[in-house]
Amino acid sequence: MSDLKAIESVIQTYADSMNESDADKVRKAFHPSAKVTGYLPDGLHEMSTEDFASFVAAQSPPKETNDPVTLEIVSLEIAGKTAVAQVRDRYLGMTFLDTLSFLEVDKSWAIYNKLFHVES
Repeated sequence: MSDLKAIESVIQTYADSMNESDADKVRKAFHPSAKVTGYLPDGLHEMSTEDFASFVAAQSPPKETNDPVTLEIVSLEIAGKTAVAQVRDRYLGMTFLDTLSFLEVDKSWAIYNKLFHVES
């Protein structure tokens, strides 16, 4: 599988994790040392992979409601064993612009950092 396809697969696993409220899929998409950081209307939020997995698992699965997760890859650039993607996703009634940084470790790609911004 090409690096591009492998990264796109990780992005899909990330979207599926939120859509299904699946903590194991969060852990599959994110490196164990990853950080999830950004601003929500109530201020700055910083989470570890485990914090984010717990948060996702605590939500009612959006795929079972009338508000499923939508995702658009805005950009994706690969530089050796690193990559950066910007994705726009709708989750929990908000539209986010996420900047996802990736690392290839042991021939597998994983999200190492997620910065998020609420667009609406």
